[in-house]
Amino acid sequence: MIKQLELVLLPEEAADQGKQLQQASSLLTVPTSRILHLRLLKRSIDARSRQVKIRLLVEVFIDEIPKPENKPEELFHFRKDVSQGKPVHIIGFGPAGMFAALRLIELGYKPVVIERGKDIRSRRRDLATLNKEGLVNPDSNYCFGEGGAGTYSDGKLYTRSGKRGDINRVLSILVMHGADPSILVDAHPHIGTNKLPQLVQAVRETIQKAGGEIHFNTRLTRYFNL
Repeated sequence: MIKQLELVLLPEEAADQGKQLQQASSLLTVPTSRILHLRLLKRSIDARSRQVKIRLLVEVFIDEIPKPENKPEELFHFRKDVSQGKPVHIIGFGPAGMFAALRLIELGYKPVVIERGKDIRSRRRDLATLNKEGLVNPDSNYCFGEGGAGTYSDGKLYTRSGKRGDINRVLSILVMHGADPSILVDAHPHIGTNKLPQLVQAVRETIQKAGGEIHFNTRLTRYFNL
């Protein structure tokens, strides 16, 4: 039997599985010996009163052992070879372009990405020049380049909507490429600006290994000889 339950614990108790088990046992009036596993679904901080508390949404497995969960890399089909697939052009390698390319690979198409900016490593050098000398490269700066504006600035993606797509799918893809698995359960997941460049590079490598193409330092007009 599986029950879904919210536990409310003090911060120092929240990571203690023994405390979680005790509270689940009390709320369900079930002996702890019958609870064989607790699976964390969502974690949030309740700071509405002086005493901060942690709210945990959990699945309680009573008299049964859960089936092993699939790893993120087992849920998606990015390892197929699409090098000979029908090409689909994507303009820009920000978040939308990255996820569009991954989805095309799953569908068997070959993504061909056109990005006016530079790759992560080259872009980092241009930002250093901008910060130290005030010289702006119009095609490689905080706005343009691999990963989009959020890679190197304070602007990040955030949504309150749960109806415009599978948010958990997106988070799982990020975990697959190096994000901390805690983003799968945190109410307000945060990857960390220091980790984003490596994550973005990992996404690029997934696309290229599957046979997709990414053309940096390329404007749309130049690519099509317009």
